[in-house]
Amino acid sequence: MEMSKKLVVEAVGTFWLVLGGCGSAVLAAVFGFDAGKPFIGIGLLGVSLAFGLTVLTMAYAVGHISGGHFNPAVTVGLWIGKRFPAKDVIPYVVVQVIGGIAAAAIILVIAKGQPGGYTIDNTQAGAFAANGYGKLSPGGFSMGTALITEIVMTAGFLFVILGTTAKKAVGAAAPMAIGFALVLIHLISIPVTNTSVNPARSTSQALFAGGDYIPQLWLFWLAPIVGAAIAGLVWRFISPSDATGVEEDLSTAV
Repeated sequence: MEMSKKLVVEAVGTFWLVLGGCGSAVLAAVFGFDAGKPFIGIGLLGVSLAFGLTVLTMAYAVGHISGGHFNPAVTVGLWIGKRFPAKDVIPYVVVQVIGGIAAAAIILVIAKGQPGGYTIDNTQAGAFAANGYGKLSPGGFSMGTALITEIVMTAGFLFVILGTTAKKAVGAAAPMAIGFALVLIHLISIPVTNTSVNPARSTSQALFAGGDYIPQLWLFWLAPIVGAAIAGLVWRFISPSDATGVEEDLSTAV
């Protein structure tokens, strides 16, 4: 497959992930018509499902073209696990970030179309579905807790990806396992960091939220990449036969 087509697909896939996941958080997590009427919305469970469904659907749709990463941490983790060529890491990461930013822009345009418009209050936790710690954590969790959470959650996510796309795995089932793993991760960690495990997703929202979300963005690059690298190294130890060299991307099993 031509590299240009892979990059387009990675941008589109990341766009879909941010649009569906962060879009549900911004537009549908809490929703109401009038002040005197009860609010309805999809809540934490709905947002968690939205993130999982974006990965599941797009992995089935285009995983056979690009490998279905849609996440810089996934790309790095697959490279560390010797399942992805080093020369393609930076191009993948760049287009993933671009796709995420484009989706965030669309979410903001849609949000502003509601009566009274839409204002991002970047002093509040979870503003514009952005990730944060301390006062910007939905549960007020500390920086250290956020760092540990993002490392562990991303490592678990990559472990599922590496396992379900291994040589002897049932490849057709991989998107289901990966999507539901992401749902579980969000159910656990939305209260802590609003859940990143994806630097592209964090960057897209932080750029529009602004304020203190920008200087906190480092954690949501560092922790997911560290977690992904740990998973890649562990999988190489557990199943060295899957580390077939950097020229073969086994993630195309999805």
